[in-house]
Amino acid sequence: MEPLSIDGTWCHTPRVHADQRGAFLESYRAADLQEFIGHRMDLAQVNCSISRRGVLRGIHFADVPPGQAKYVTCVSGAVLDVVVDIRAGSPTFGRWEAVRLDDESRRGLYVAEGIGHAFMALSEQATIFYLCSEPYAPGREHEVNPLDPAIGIEWPTDLEPILSDKDAAAPTLKEALDAGLLPDYDTCLAHYRDLAARVPGR
Repeated sequence: MEPLSIDGTWCHTPRVHADQRGAFLESYRAADLQEFIGHRMDLAQVNCSISRRGVLRGIHFADVPPGQAKYVTCVSGAVLDVVVDIRAGSPTFGRWEAVRLDDESRRGLYVAEGIGHAFMALSEQATIFYLCSEPYAPGREHEVNPLDPAIGIEWPTDLEPILSDKDAAAPTLKEALDAGLLPDYDTCLAHYRDLAARVPGR
């Protein structure tokens, strides 16, 4: 696993064993992930999202604690997957990074609690699975507008973004910050330490 530029995000490129029959890979290993992030990721829910070309979902996040960590893979097609540091007070606040997830590289992306997540479908149809550390809870789920020019995510220019009404009406990063909706960086760090403290032997 390789760390991205935003603390709390990691990219895993699995070894794909291919022959004339097809291919086999280990897309997720709990022990390997724990070694890198410093704690276990409990599996509470598995989501499957199917999107047509140009669909843009996000930027989504949940209140911390408990937040919702995600491990994202694209099992069919391709997406541009984006993480955004929306943790108020973080040294990389407002920074974003994009990773292409597709059914060839089979990369997986870990997104820690408190970090915003979004993606755009690049193929005619794209299917992603994401493992979640906490179940969906509408009362603590929030959005930041993925087209906020202050964030400046470089979405593909050859695609017209297709957003849900909710995502299109989402506040900008500044509006969410001023409204007190964003996770606090120090609170997130304390939450990560609490998760690490639950690991036997630590």
